[in-house]
This record gives sequence, structure tokens and C-alpha cells, in this order.
Amino acid sequence: MKNERVIVIGGSSGIGKAVAIESFKQGAQVTVTGLTEKNFGDLKSGYPNIAMAALDINDEPSVNTFFNGFDSIDHIYIAAGSTKLGSILDGTVDVHMAPIDLRLKGGIHVIRAAAKKINEGGSICFTGGLSTDRPVAGAWVSGIGTAAAEQLARVMALELAPIRFNAVSPGWTDTPMWDAVLGESKEEVFQQVAEKQLVKRLAKPQEVAQAVLFLMTNKSVTGEIIHVDGGARLI
Repeated sequence: MKNERVIVIGGSSGIGKAVAIESFKQGAQVTVTGLTEKNFGDLKSGYPNIAMAALDINDEPSVNTFFNGFDSIDHIYIAAGSTKLGSILDGTVDVHMAPIDLRLKGGIHVIRAAAKKINEGGSICFTGGLSTDRPVAGAWVSGIGTAAAEQLARVMALELAPIRFNAVSPGWTDTPMWDAVLGESKEEVFQQVAEKQLVKRLAKPQEVAQAVLFLMTNKSVTGEIIHVDGGARLI
């Protein structure tokens, strides 16, 4: 990946951060985005040569402005995503739709802004998830959001070939996103989940990042979904 231009959308923490660091270690020129610059934390202090920028991919004009700053791009990984627990009958539709819009509309904004700048052999990778194949009651937002991201990879592989589109589908992964979702019960829930996994553990962000880098560097792979879920789809 030496001197390749890699952009990680939502790379201030978790899987996105791991992808940014591993890409940088392999010689890529990396730019990371997050909602606000204050979210970059130790990434900025530990990796000052990784460029960082505030960006909300729900804001299409901002996405266009951001990508106008690049002449060419090799790979984009979209890690930005969130989830929400609760019944479809509660709350407002707009609140429920926000995480889905982030994965679907946000991804579309990125594609529209960046497609013409992708170099030969380049790729865009989305983030799906276990909830596509193993939906859980009360987590319907996540199931629809991850399924949309994975299907976007497949249809765009046809629509905008020869740009390569793929998705990584993590299972339970120990990332900061779960701090907000599970709160003080996170450790207890993680222990219970790990006991049920075929591998008896949860994935680390770095392990999911390895799959993303494979999708970036193998130029014969497109329209593919790689699962990093410890076999959770089988149980």
C-alpha cells in the first residue's frame, strides 16, 4: 500500500481507527474523518502524520467539499455507523432512521463525491454486520442498516465497475460504540456473548481491520462480503 491514498470515514475510534493505523503502517497516505476534531484523541498524538478532518457524511455539500480536496484516491473505508435499540412502535421515525441514513445515505453521498477520483484497481469498502444474517428483536435498526450497507457493495460493484466495492461484516467487536449502547452493562453483556461464540471470544478491531485491508489490496475481489464474526452466523 506504499504511497496509496486511503481515506477512512469515521476513523476516530474502533474499527475505523484500526484500519487507519494498519494502512499507515503499510505505507499508505491516510486521511481520517470524524464528526468533530476533538474525537481524534490519542490518534492525533500517536500518529501525527495521519491527516484528520471533521466531516458529517449525512451532509452532502460537506462531503462534496471534502472530496474536492483530493485529485485521486485509491481506497475508501466507511466505518461510520451507529445502532439503536428499541421497538419500532416507540419514539419517532426520524430518530429510528438516523442510523440507517448514516449507513445508506451517507454511503451514497461518499460514492457520488468520490467515484470519479478512484484510481485503477481502487476500492470502496462498507461496514455491514452480523445483524444482517442474525437479526435480533429490538435491534431492527441495526439489521436494516447493515443489510443496506452490504447490498450497496454488491449493487455498486455492478453499477460502477471497474471500481471495486466490498463490505466487511463484523460480529460482536469490542469497540467504543457499545459503551453508549450498553452503558454500565457492557462488560456483563460481552462476557455472556463471548461464552456463546464458537471461538469463545469477541473480535478485536485490529482483526476486522485485517479483513478490510485484504479487500483493499486484493484487486480481484469485488462485490464480496467478508464475515469476521467468530462463527456467530452458525449458532
